[in-house]
Amino acid sequence: MSGTTRQEQERSRVTRQKLMTAAIEVLVEQGWAGATMGAIAERAGVSRGACQHHFPTRGALVAAAVEHVFRQQVEELVRRANGLPESRRRVEPLLNLLHDVYAGPLFTAATHLWVAAVADEELKAILLPLETQVGREVHRLTVELLGLDERDRDVRDAVRATLDLLRGLALASLLHDDTARRRKVLAHWARTLEAQLAPKRATQAD
Repeated sequence: MSGTTRQEQERSRVTRQKLMTAAIEVLVEQGWAGATMGAIAERAGVSRGACQHHFPTRGALVAAAVEHVFRQQVEELVRRANGLPESRRRVEPLLNLLHDVYAGPLFTAATHLWVAAVADEELKAILLPLETQVGREVHRLTVELLGLDERDRDVRDAVRATLDLLRGLALASLLHDDTARRRKVLAHWARTLEAQLAPKRATQAD
């Protein structure tokens, strides 16, 4: 591969990353209606033509942006989770880490997309496979970080309930951030979850 080709590929990668970052920022600030290709290109500091060269449609751009930022958040979540204690005290701080993922800019952007997709079949067709992929990955990662066996139906149900709770808290915080209440809810759920899952860990360890 020539030096020129490598430089072109690097410029292309940087441009795509700028566009994906800008897409999330504009979605969070202006919603789906305001997240036009022109607005995203302007935020990224590139021409609209360059934007459409990399992403022919707005739906393709925002889907790529959601997946890109999600991968970054997974890496950060794993890094922070690796510093947690390997004991029952791990559950509550782990829930708080997961909440940070759900309550961040990516979730806000995704919420705008979900609402828009209700009346936009093209956007819905793009988002549904991505939503399935992200959901499965978060579920798998949560099971792994809790040190459990996903083949156990009770484990799967407990993790689904946990993720639904986190999603609900994140939705509530979009309008009103009641941090004290959220901490109490997560602390209570951590105790409930640990009581349910401790026997599973003991069985798996045998």
